[in-house]
Amino acid sequence: MHKITKTKLVKIRSANQAKKYGIAAVNLKDLIKKGCNLLKASSSGVQVCLYEDGTLITEEYFQNLPNNTELVLLPAGQSWNGLVHEINQVLGLDRDTDLLISAAKDLLSDENSPKRRRILGDLLRNLRDNSEVESREEDKDWFEGIEARFKTKSAYMKYNCESRIRGYLKEVNGYTQTISNAKTKSEYKKVVEILADKLKAARYNGTYFDRSEKDVHRLCTEEGWFTCQGAFNENNCTFFHSINPYGNRESRILFSTWNLDHLIEKKRAIMPTLAEALKGSKSGDINVDYFYKLLFTRENLKLVHIVCHKKGAHELSCDSRKIYKRVKRTVK
Repeated sequence: MHKITKTKLVKIRSANQAKKYGIAAVNLKDLIKKGCNLLKASSSGVQVCLYEDGTLITEEYFQNLPNNTELVLLPAGQSWNGLVHEINQVLGLDRDTDLLISAAKDLLSDENSPKRRRILGDLLRNLRDNSEVESREEDKDWFEGIEARFKTKSAYMKYNCESRIRGYLKEVNGYTQTISNAKTKSEYKKVVEILADKLKAARYNGTYFDRSEKDVHRLCTEEGWFTCQGAFNENNCTFFHSINPYGNRESRILFSTWNLDHLIEKKRAIMPTLAEALKGSKSGDINVDYFYKLLFTRENLKLVHIVCHKKGAHELSCDSRKIYKRVKRTVK
């Protein structure tokens, strides 16, 4: 008595084309033969795998596949890494591809799932990228709400960074009011004045956000991409946060939620340590360069996404060996 072989209905495609074909096959050999004919491919050394994850199909596996399973026909020596391939295809598309933008809009208009709407919305935001242009005339939407005196994106981003650093200086100056001893307060003010002069000379380190600056002076790529440097107690960002505020107005606004986080904290460590060091000492005894680096430079600042900005105490303190200037010993 002959065993009745049930016909299996599957969808087949090549690794290089998105178009799929419906095939009815009784076994794997039959599927490969029909698939090669449809896709005009040589049958020598051909294998078949699952579209979803690249699992190779054996005869036994084929017989247990549910109908309408999506499969990929692989020529000899070719592999398929599942949906990763599809993602790479999308990432490889021109960021200004009108077809991709149109497709994302169409999907978004009929999508009710909040999660899928978020993903499509983020895709559209990144596709609408005008980071290659710099002037107000070329990207008026980016400059909406920004003072007319700013003519380029780099000039505004530089100002944005300067404003943050100026804010830190203001905090340092404001700490003066917490010092009760008049002499200590007077010496503290002198240190603040020195810090202010150093910052002014360094243009308030606005170069950190300015993509037109040299690589060693900025925190972004020459295109304007910033990468989160991770929480204060981590070497890298585990969430792979990145943003290009030069790309569009929404990204520019979102970048305002990113922080320049002090590893050794301003309020909990640096300013109290400075004030304590001035008790019974003069401003000239203080290693101002050390405090300057801690307060205003990348030696103690990490650019972090708001999620990676940990508000709790960092439990890090100033290096006691660097607080005061080194006294030069004279040989008698």
